[in-house]
This record gives sequence, C-alpha cells and structure tokens, in this order.
Amino acid sequence: METSIIKLNHYTDEATKAMLQKVIEKKRKFEILHKRHLFVMWLTILFAFLYFIFLYKHVAIPYSHSMERMFSAFIEESFNLYAMTVIIGSFGFMNVLKQKTDKAEKEFHALRCEIIDKSKDLWKKEEEWKSRHQVFEMMKKEYDINLFYESK
Repeated sequence: METSIIKLNHYTDEATKAMLQKVIEKKRKFEILHKRHLFVMWLTILFAFLYFIFLYKHVAIPYSHSMERMFSAFIEESFNLYAMTVIIGSFGFMNVLKQKTDKAEKEFHALRCEIIDKSKDLWKKEEEWKSRHQVFEMMKKEYDINLFYESK
C-alpha cells in the first residue's frame, strides 16, 4: 500500500484505503498502457513512412514507365513481404493496445466515480466527513486523481 495512504489513519477506514489504493493502481495501469499505445502508434507511422520512401526510390522511380514492371519489381523482392507483414502487424498491435487502454480508462473512471458516489458512506462520522477534503486534495496533488467531481 502507498505510504501516503497509510498515513491517512484517522481520516479513513481500511476499506476506504483499499479503494483508494485500487484507484491508484487502475490509474497507473491506464497510464502505462497509454504510453505503450502512443509508442507503438508512432513506431508504426515511422515504419510505414520509411517503407513508402523505400518503395518510391526502389520501385516507383526506376519502373515508372510501366505499371506491370512496378508490380513485378514489387513482387520479386521478398523484403516487401516482410516489411508489409511488420507494418500490418504493428498496426494490429496498436489497435489491440488501444482497446486495452480504453478498457483500463473505463475501469479507472468507474472506480473513481464509485468513490465519489459512495463518499457519504465511506466518511460516515461528522469529523471524517469534514476531513475528507484533505484525502481528496492528497489524491489530487500526489496522484493527479480528481475525487471532487465525476467529470474527467
């Protein structure tokens, strides 16, 4: 458990601490997947760009007089098959990561909203209710998780 959550002894009970820890874990998972998705997306764009430059210089310019010769030069090189496979594979992997990122974001947002909705149940006592804003401010400051409002 995070040290800043452990320090919330008199502000929250153990169940609330577990929920706060879980929302931090969901946020970290979302951020990691988002970074991976962006990395693979830019890598796919770079591969495709470099490959099309290669095709332009080695296939389109030398054989521009005949479409049949361009197609034949494209088919003769086995490198083209491998390059297309890598580009299509990285595009597919990028889409898989995007789906995982969207799912992780929905899980994070749902848990964050659940904490906001159940805040009256989580901080039942009067002194706990008055000090809950300190917990929310700590979550915002240290983990960039907004528990004041449901909107992103």
